[in-house]
Amino acid sequence: MKDPGAADDGYAQHAAHTDPLRERVARFVRDEVIPYEPVLDAGGAAAGDAMGELRGRALKDGLWALPLPEELGGGGLALGAYAALAEAEGASDHGPAALGSAPLLDVTMLARHGGGRIHEEYLTRLVAGEIRACYAMTEPGVPGTDPFRTATRAERRADGGWSVTGRKWFTSGAANADLVTVLARTSGSPGEREGLSLLLVPTSSPGFRVVRELPVFGAAGQYEIALEQVPVPADHIVGEAGRALAIAGERLQLGRTLRCLRWLGQARRAFDLMCERAATRSGSRGPLADHQLVQQHVFDALLALRTTRPLVHEAVALIAAGRDAHVEVGLAKVAAARMLQQVTDSAIQVHGAAGLGPDTPLPALFRSGRAARILDGPDELHITSVARRVLRDHGAQPAARG
Repeated sequence: MKDPGAADDGYAQHAAHTDPLRERVARFVRDEVIPYEPVLDAGGAAAGDAMGELRGRALKDGLWALPLPEELGGGGLALGAYAALAEAEGASDHGPAALGSAPLLDVTMLARHGGGRIHEEYLTRLVAGEIRACYAMTEPGVPGTDPFRTATRAERRADGGWSVTGRKWFTSGAANADLVTVLARTSGSPGEREGLSLLLVPTSSPGFRVVRELPVFGAAGQYEIALEQVPVPADHIVGEAGRALAIAGERLQLGRTLRCLRWLGQARRAFDLMCERAATRSGSRGPLADHQLVQQHVFDALLALRTTRPLVHEAVALIAAGRDAHVEVGLAKVAAARMLQQVTDSAIQVHGAAGLGPDTPLPALFRSGRAARILDGPDELHITSVARRVLRDHGAQPAARG
């Protein structure tokens, strides 16, 4: 089937160079990863064994860690080219982990801002999938949109290292992580703009514990963690002390854009399921595909896909060029989250009761779409932030004369 989101939007230019590789990634996700989804979703030892098997196949097929640095054992694919693959990879929530691209954010951050010991001890092992990392920023009772109120604190130790105390939640993958990058206050008081730092904490350290799992609409993977005077070596600080927000902002822009790409892949999957259902299902009034209301769902979903993709790839292009993409990422994030929810909702509607049960991935895809409008910054945050920037820039220009 022709890609319903294909358009002359920059994505097509990259896809022209990566189509064979993109098709290989899409085939791997479709034929290898998706059949394992029930096992992977259930978690436990069986899920670990299944993921290990999938990673071995990806490595054997030459598809492992494609966007990660070549000198660290990855494929060395630049962000602009990888974007064409990220949609296909993201059609399953487990695709990035199975194909080794899941640590892209951590590897990028640590490679740019980590010191020599971090490079020597962790980066190659992260790319190889031997260890896993996660990122802990938000805290219970503190708005995730207001990092200045971070209460987790890192105090200097006599040996020059740090002692970290605090609590974080909605930390993805914390239960299975070997490392966690923690946003903590190294000076000042909660509410102050200065004094926030990032520290790389081995989860085997004394005082670190996983408090509880926080299922999102019943789905696993998010956790609350506690740090009680956890010792952290001095050379495990990421970037300069007190300068965390610039690094966090850089990470957020890339992370939100990667998620948008993967949401496009999930929406494409829901769209294909809807079209297949409409084309093959008949009732007393004839094929579903002949019903105007079903056609309306198909049209609206296709329109949402086609209009969202250029926004996402515009953000990709700016980030790849090293330019500020605050407005473009905000637009893409809100549009992609809404689009995923809309497309999966239409697909569920066309499926009827079958779309609510366990026989299709639609409930999970819809859950992802609804959660996307809150996690990684709620819609309201991005709307306000983008609008303020646009109005500020507009006000800085001379008034147009009529």
